[in-house]
Amino acid sequence: MTRAFSGWTEQAFELLLQLEGTPSQEAREKRRKDRERLVRQPMIALLNDVADADQAYEDFSVWGFRKDPWWWQHQVAVIRIARNVEIGLRFDLDGLRIKGGWSYPDPGQVPLFRTAVAAQGSGPELVRAIEALGAQGYEITGDTMKRMPRGHDAGHPRADLLRYRSVSAARPLGGDCAQHTSALVDAVLRAAQELEPLLSWLAGHVTVPGSRRRPA
Repeated sequence: MTRAFSGWTEQAFELLLQLEGTPSQEAREKRRKDRERLVRQPMIALLNDVADADQAYEDFSVWGFRKDPWWWQHQVAVIRIARNVEIGLRFDLDGLRIKGGWSYPDPGQVPLFRTAVAAQGSGPELVRAIEALGAQGYEITGDTMKRMPRGHDAGHPRADLLRYRSVSAARPLGGDCAQHTSALVDAVLRAAQELEPLLSWLAGHVTVPGSRRRPA
C-alpha cells in the first residue's frame, strides 16, 4: 500500500527553527501557510497511514494553531483509546516523540485506578506493564500525591503507584534520518504495540462505565 506520509523535510525543521524563542504574532502569521504545509499536514498524513494499518488507531486529532508560541513550535496530535486514555505524538526540532497513558482524569476515575492498583490480580499486571516499558527506554511520568491517599496503607507493596493520579510512558521515535522517511509510520505502530499492555489496562480499569471518549 502506498503511504501518504514520506517524512518531514529539512524545510520543516528550518521553519521550526525560525519560530524558536518568542516570535511575534506578525512573524508567526507570516509563516502560517508554510507551517501548515510543512509541519501539520505531514502529521495528518502520518496518522492516516497509522489508521490505515490498524483501525484501532483511527480516532485521532491533530491540533491546529493557538496563541501561545509553544503551539507553533510543537506539532501535537492524539489517538484516543478510551476516555482520557490516549496516545500522544509531538513533533518539534528534536523529532517525533510518542507518549501513551491516562491523563486529565474525570471524577471517579482516580478511585477506580487505585482500587485496581491495590487489587491482587490487576495491580501486579500494571506493575509488569510499566516495568516492561521502562526496560524498553520509556520514561514513566504522572501526577502524584505527596502523601498516601486516604484509605490506603503506606506499607502496601504498590504504595508508589497508589499515589498516582495519572500515568504515562514516553520516548523519542526514530533517529535523525528516520524523521525524513515513511519509516516513522512503522515506528509509531511498533511503539503503539509496546504501549498496548499499559493502555489496555487503563482502558479496562480506569474507564468510568457509560463514559465516552474525550471529544476532539
